[in-house]
Amino acid sequence: MPDIPAFERDPLLRRLETEVVAAGEEHGRPFVVLADTLFYPEGGGQPADRGTVGGIAVADVRKTGDDIRHVLAGPAPSDRVTLEIDWARRFDHMQQHTGQHLLTAVAQQRFGWHTTAFHLGERVSDIELATPGIRPEQLTGLEEAVAAEVRAARPVTSRRVSPEEYAQLPVRTRGLPEGHAGSIRLVAIEGLDLNTCGGTHLSSTAEIEALKLLETEPLRGGTRLFYAAGTRLRRLHEAHGERNAQLRKLLCTSDDELVAGLATKLEQLKDAQHAVRDLEEELALASAQLMATASGRVLSAHWPRRDLPFLQRVAREVGQLAPDRVVFLTAGEGEQGAFLLGAGERAAIDVPAAGRRIAELLGGRGGGSGRVFQGKANDLARREEAVRLLERSL
Repeated sequence: MPDIPAFERDPLLRRLETEVVAAGEEHGRPFVVLADTLFYPEGGGQPADRGTVGGIAVADVRKTGDDIRHVLAGPAPSDRVTLEIDWARRFDHMQQHTGQHLLTAVAQQRFGWHTTAFHLGERVSDIELATPGIRPEQLTGLEEAVAAEVRAARPVTSRRVSPEEYAQLPVRTRGLPEGHAGSIRLVAIEGLDLNTCGGTHLSSTAEIEALKLLETEPLRGGTRLFYAAGTRLRRLHEAHGERNAQLRKLLCTSDDELVAGLATKLEQLKDAQHAVRDLEEELALASAQLMATASGRVLSAHWPRRDLPFLQRVAREVGQLAPDRVVFLTAGEGEQGAFLLGAGERAAIDVPAAGRRIAELLGGRGGGSGRVFQGKANDLARREEAVRLLERSL
């Protein structure tokens, strides 16, 4: 591997021929070490590149000691190979990472907010700032200042310096990796920022295209700030547009009235839920009164579209109206069933023992003590058998 690999020499390079110098297996997956590489290994908040090595998909790239291991999705090739980078992914990472440098520099210079961490996510990215909170007007000011630097098309360059030269430069850094030796890579945004970084970057702030600050959240005494830049920002806006179109269709309203329309629908839903609960209470009471007038020592009923709380309401009412009866209630369909065994205070039955036998018969499980046993049922087709079992036990 040369002192400066291809991904650092020319981050715009998409194809490279090189040699396999070592191969092996790690956790059941093959890997190769190459004489040179296009692939950036994960580090510094930036994910690893993807692409192919000799036509084999690259699943991961990691720096291990002095080597860069390319973990592959298939058998490792040998000898001379052609590397091809997933350029869309690489360029996206360059936009997000260069955007982070710009955002971090402006946040520090304009507001004195020091960046303590960076994460390049799959959908959005974020930085962590050493400030307990950001007011809306500050967020707007930060975004406008970043936009001005994007329009300024400031050149972005990188170079390596000696430790001695590094010590004399006004470098913004969170510190060098433990055990670092040799030259130090610096990334500069002309006239604005100088930072230690090993990642891949654009050649101008103009190539960021645009950067949008999305939201903030408190974190470890500081503030996490989410953002999206470039192509990713356009795709995010496209997804929002499609979502709004679907909402407009569902709510029969315009973009400007979506929130009000949804609030109205939620209020209507809340009213409907109250009405349903009232009707369920009336149904439970009427069902209990009807069951209490039936003959037999075991009172049984099934509701395909009800649930266990409904069964509990019915059982309570029956227990008061017919204290000498046993009630066996079920709800649901197929394997999504529920059952309840209850007994009035004068009914002569060991409810927990009978309940366990019914749970086994219905292929379910349950629990209870005293006068109620309830649970889940996976085979409601056998509920009539359960009724006969109860009648025999009485």
